[in-house]
Amino acid sequence: MTTSTPRRRHFAASPFKTDPEPVVEQFERGDLVSHDSFGLGKVVNKETAAVTVDFGPKLVRIPSPFPKLAKL
Repeated sequence: MTTSTPRRRHFAASPFKTDPEPVVEQFERGDLVSHDSFGLGKVVNKETAAVTVDFGPKLVRIPSPFPKLAKL
C-alpha cells in the first residue's frame, strides 16, 4: 500500500518546471535518529520500505518515506 500521491504528468510545452524527485533518507542499523513525536532513538532493523527504531520504552516500525525522522 502506497500512501504517497501519484506524480502529475509534465507536458513538454509547459512553462513550469517539473517537481523534483523526493529525497528519501537512507538509514542503517545503529544510526542514531530523532523523531518529532518519539524523541531520540537508535535504528535496530532495516527493511526495504521501513525501519524499526528503539526509543527506549518502545520499539516503533516507521514506514518510508520517514517524514518525521532525521538522522543525527
